[in-house]
Amino acid sequence: MVFNLSISQQLSNKGRTKRKKTMAGPNPKDSMKSTWRTADKSTWSRHHFIIDFLNAYHYDLNKEVPVFSKQDKLPHLPQLPQHIWVLFHAFIPLAVHQALLYYPPLQEGVGRLAAFALYFMSFNVIVIREVNILRRLAHKYGFLDGDVHERDGVPDVGVDKVAQSLYKTTGSRLALAIWLSYDPAVSPLEVMSEPSWWGWLALEIGLYGVVLDFWFYWYHRAMHDVDGLWRFHRTHHLTKHPNPLLAAYADHEQEFFDMVGVPFMTYLTLRVIGLPLGFYEWWICHQYIAYTEVYGHSGLRIHLTPPTTLNWFLEYFDSEIVIEDHDLHHRKGWRKSHNYGKQTRLWDRIFGTCTERIESVPQNVDYANPAHMPIF
Repeated sequence: MVFNLSISQQLSNKGRTKRKKTMAGPNPKDSMKSTWRTADKSTWSRHHFIIDFLNAYHYDLNKEVPVFSKQDKLPHLPQLPQHIWVLFHAFIPLAVHQALLYYPPLQEGVGRLAAFALYFMSFNVIVIREVNILRRLAHKYGFLDGDVHERDGVPDVGVDKVAQSLYKTTGSRLALAIWLSYDPAVSPLEVMSEPSWWGWLALEIGLYGVVLDFWFYWYHRAMHDVDGLWRFHRTHHLTKHPNPLLAAYADHEQEFFDMVGVPFMTYLTLRVIGLPLGFYEWWICHQYIAYTEVYGHSGLRIHLTPPTTLNWFLEYFDSEIVIEDHDLHHRKGWRKSHNYGKQTRLWDRIFGTCTERIESVPQNVDYANPAHMPIF
């Protein structure tokens, strides 16, 4: 069932008005009003133009977004095409890195600053590419809770914060990885030529997400439960129907712990248990994490479990995460919430903080007509 965008907009305006009264209060910085896309471009800042140039929108203003009832079937996106998408994009900069080593001045290795520039640019290109693809999927599959409220846009008061987050969140992770694990003398081909490396990589892709989610779970839960920390997290929760660019819509303190503190603790944990997490493995693991973070804030009306080599383990304990889980964390939660995990529901399941799904329930999932995640 498909509704007209004007109806969706009316529902959105009612929802926003109510939310501003009950949640945001009188502070204009808390407003989620988003009108800048249709405003005169003479009023735009450079950050407006950056987002526009990247076309990093969650939907196209000139196309309708289908709206479904809660009982309509959701298409299922299997694990394999997601693995292919992540690995395809993750290996491109590794191939570029290897090719650079055939350039005589770089034969002894790509320096740390040059490596940061290469992988930083690649990280952002991959994230923006995923956002662009998710926009295409939104016009095909719609959004969760779309019969009640449309997705929040980048707020007028938050354009600068969102644009800055594009490079702060990717840059901080890469700076940490290069500082701790990058060796200019070790090439991608050198490590990949070792047969054991591929086995370690497969294990680390799965374990990295589970271990990172343990640290993220407790950090995230503390941000909700501890009075002194909530003030750093409340900005992120101003959106009740997030879009991919709002994944990092947060205060600086939250961004630091999210993008540096949690990966650092994950790295230390894996090193303590004896896993050889080198830079190239860490880069690939980062791509799996970022892929899931972007999808998890998309609100797409698709049933998927993020790609991981430990999906069989998560399935056994009924602890796979789906898009709706984190969407409900934003939609239903505020000071006290649920679904604190962002890569899995394992720790929510163990510590009793899962909440019931609404649309992504077994009887609603259409396994016969799978969704498609295009590479090109």
